[in-house]
Amino acid sequence: MPAVKGDGMRGLAVFISDIRNCKSKEAEIKRINKELANIRNKFKGDKTLDGYQKKKYVCKLLFIFLLGHDIDFGHMEAVNLLSSNKYTEKQIGYLFISVLISASSDLMKLVIQSIKNDLGSRNPIHVNLALQCVANIGSREMADTLSSDIPRLLVSGDTIDSVKQSAALTLLKLLRSSHDLIPMGEWTSRIVHLLNDQHMGVVTSAASLIEALVKKNPEEYKGCVSLAVSRLSRIVTSSYTDLQDYTYYFVPAPWLSVKLLRLLQNYPPPEDPSVRTRLTECLETILNKAQEPPKSKKVQHSNAKNAVLFEAINLIIHMDSDPNLLVRACNQLGQFLQHKETNLRYLALESMCLLATSEFSHEAVKKHQDTVITALKTERDVSVRQRAVDLLYAMCDRTNAEEIVGEMLEYLETADYSIREEMVLKVAILAEKYAVDYTWYVDVILNLIRIAGDYVSEEVWYRVIQIVINRDDVQGYAAKTVFEALQAPACHENMVKVGGYILGEFGNLIAGDPRSSPVVQFQLLHSKFHLCGPATRGLLLSTYIKFINLFPEIKPQIQDVLKSDNNMRNPDVELQQRAIEYLQLSSVASQDVLATVLEEMPPFPERESSILAKLKKKKPSSVPEQTEAKEQHRLPAAQMNINAADSQPPPVSVSSPTSSGSAILLELDSAAPTSAPAPSTGSAGYLVDVFDSLGGGGGVVGTSNGLESNGTAAGDEGLRKFILKHNGVLYENDLLQIGIKSEFRQNLARIGVFYGNKTSFQFTNFKADLNTTGPLASALQMTPKTVEPTIDGGAQVQQMFNIECLTEFSQNPTLDMSYIHSGAAQKMTLKLPVFLNKFIEPAEMNSESFFTRWKALSQPSQECQKIFKALFPIDTEQTKAKLIGFGVSILEGIDPNPDNFVSAGILHTRNLQTGCLVRLEPNKQVEMYRLTIRSTKDSVASILGDLLEGQF
Repeated sequence: MPAVKGDGMRGLAVFISDIRNCKSKEAEIKRINKELANIRNKFKGDKTLDGYQKKKYVCKLLFIFLLGHDIDFGHMEAVNLLSSNKYTEKQIGYLFISVLISASSDLMKLVIQSIKNDLGSRNPIHVNLALQCVANIGSREMADTLSSDIPRLLVSGDTIDSVKQSAALTLLKLLRSSHDLIPMGEWTSRIVHLLNDQHMGVVTSAASLIEALVKKNPEEYKGCVSLAVSRLSRIVTSSYTDLQDYTYYFVPAPWLSVKLLRLLQNYPPPEDPSVRTRLTECLETILNKAQEPPKSKKVQHSNAKNAVLFEAINLIIHMDSDPNLLVRACNQLGQFLQHKETNLRYLALESMCLLATSEFSHEAVKKHQDTVITALKTERDVSVRQRAVDLLYAMCDRTNAEEIVGEMLEYLETADYSIREEMVLKVAILAEKYAVDYTWYVDVILNLIRIAGDYVSEEVWYRVIQIVINRDDVQGYAAKTVFEALQAPACHENMVKVGGYILGEFGNLIAGDPRSSPVVQFQLLHSKFHLCGPATRGLLLSTYIKFINLFPEIKPQIQDVLKSDNNMRNPDVELQQRAIEYLQLSSVASQDVLATVLEEMPPFPERESSILAKLKKKKPSSVPEQTEAKEQHRLPAAQMNINAADSQPPPVSVSSPTSSGSAILLELDSAAPTSAPAPSTGSAGYLVDVFDSLGGGGGVVGTSNGLESNGTAAGDEGLRKFILKHNGVLYENDLLQIGIKSEFRQNLARIGVFYGNKTSFQFTNFKADLNTTGPLASALQMTPKTVEPTIDGGAQVQQMFNIECLTEFSQNPTLDMSYIHSGAAQKMTLKLPVFLNKFIEPAEMNSESFFTRWKALSQPSQECQKIFKALFPIDTEQTKAKLIGFGVSILEGIDPNPDNFVSAGILHTRNLQTGCLVRLEPNKQVEMYRLTIRSTKDSVASILGDLLEGQF
């Protein structure tokens, strides 16, 4: 046995040696049981144990526990060690508690009291031991009790640096586990100023803490931006000899640099010009250093250097405001694409995916297209090939779409099975998004089915059918192409589905060719019938009945198939029913009736595709959120929006470009087929109806562009129509159209504002700033997303607002907009249609319950009554529709007077639900209304009364 030196606890060393010398598991257990019995006797019988002996026995118990045996005694002795003034005894006590005592133990109160005593100690070693124990356990009880002691230690001028480091990291642990129990408001400014501390270790620890605090409340800690930039500047401009203690393989303070760069990614670019310039200089310095020859050949040097570089590039991408930095970052990443280190190639591809979504660096990313395609074909690591696919998808635009799609199709034949489905979705999305010639789109989708039919989802083949049906110019080509594809001996079932559907609709377009006569078409499809599943067979039966209408001459052959036992007595109920009904239809109905029933499918309504949503659901990280908005101004006129998740096959946009060639703004969510909209009187093109299926309430006024409009003014009259509806056009003039689409659920809301450029010229420097001043600041919590600074002629961009109702309010938030059109600055301020009634949900109750509550709300402050002249003819159904649009229910049979309307609803705010009762009494003789509203909270009734008055 090795010699034991100093305070080495010889008894513990002997015990460990005995355990190691045991020849069997049984011998080990026997020796452990003997030791446990001895320790138990010592703790129970010997009241004169000194600190050294307690420490030794507690250490033995800890070692036995680490061997996998349960320990059910000795906890009190470990707690007693905490009161010792000797470091080794206190250390063992804290170690035992951290490992063996649970947060719910009865001893925890004693432990917390000992910790509290040590935190107040003048001995920094004792303070550090206590902080380490808190960080190891991190229970809610500890967080609650010590919530003021640890921050005080952190910001105190008397605290030494090592304790400040431990305090910052301990506080970080408590914030992660019990952030609601740590009140940081009073310590905010002092914690932020730790970034200026002279000790780099304190700054490094504080940076981690401040980043966690910023994620919880960015506004409160925004003062850290200038301090972080200042500290970062000092690090990147210093040589590795200036920070000797914190230099890692010739890289000054790499961990702190990375933390500061990550911290800055929680905020937009600094508004202060001096801070912004300094930050730009820092990032340029980091990029310059990346070009310098390495100071060491060791991998640690390159790892540290590249860690700082990649985090700097992430910040550049996040800021997305300096074209020079973005292009330089792209060029730097391009050098890594052929690096021998696999991890660097992977990270470079991943970062370039984000750069490709920026309008400033998109073209720079495209220069590396050939390198990325080579990586796709030659990389050994499948994860790197996956990133290459993602980057090709991100860099694709109208100019390179055909080449990229062709390369992806070629690679798809040999691609790993793990990424085939995602590749299929991406190829389908790109082909649809950038299709100018739709014959190319049809070829791409049919090739997809041929190459990877098993991975082609229903959304993909639904989509190609919708496009073919909606575009007259491609129907004949599609019929010819699928007919040729079906002649292959081995044909995927999805190809049969597409072929059956298209030939059933447009087979007559190729029937004039003897090689694709009606009989040949029918025989070709029927030759696949027995190889397909029930769903495809059902589709083919529908195609056959369509053939009877298109080609009466082959009616007997088709009826023979329908009469066959395989169909008439099929165990699948759906197939049997179709066969019987189609046979009867073909036998009983006249040719005119048959032609009416089986006429060609009408064009599908314009709606967004679900393919992109499916891709996002499969792998969100591969589809950057900004892609759709940032690319919108680059899309061709034939593009179709692809952002909604529809379970059924969503229809396709079929609008043609205007004569001026400007892009079309496509529909967002239409629910019913609409005829093609007529061009507007403006020269720049037209907007397709966004809201026609969602309008309600106060009537819809059709305009020449297919949109309901409140005219060219954005006054109160145009605004108040949104009290009863969620969607519509808020503002329109000769240059700009602004639409609103919103949804509300309890106290939460999401509003989409759509800015449409009606001209053929570009809007630049476009800004839309939210303004919630005064009482609104405490009543509504609104989080806007940034809007694109450039809107091309005929294009449309979207800005989303997430809203939470905190308490009642009567004012509207405003939107301050500015942009430059043809060199002239344009400014305007609009009120956003956010009203208190939007956060009401209808409530149901019987007559007794209603009047009980009505009588209980008898205080003057709880009631609002208004008598006013009817603005519209008094109509029962319209009045009901308006009350429902207001958000309340219609309670039938409550009021003794059947002409009166009684309604109820619940207003949802963050911390309170307010009951609202409404009684509307019309007088048709004098064309007057009396409106009475009562609510459980003062002032709510008055606000709702002001909103509802003027709607009838």
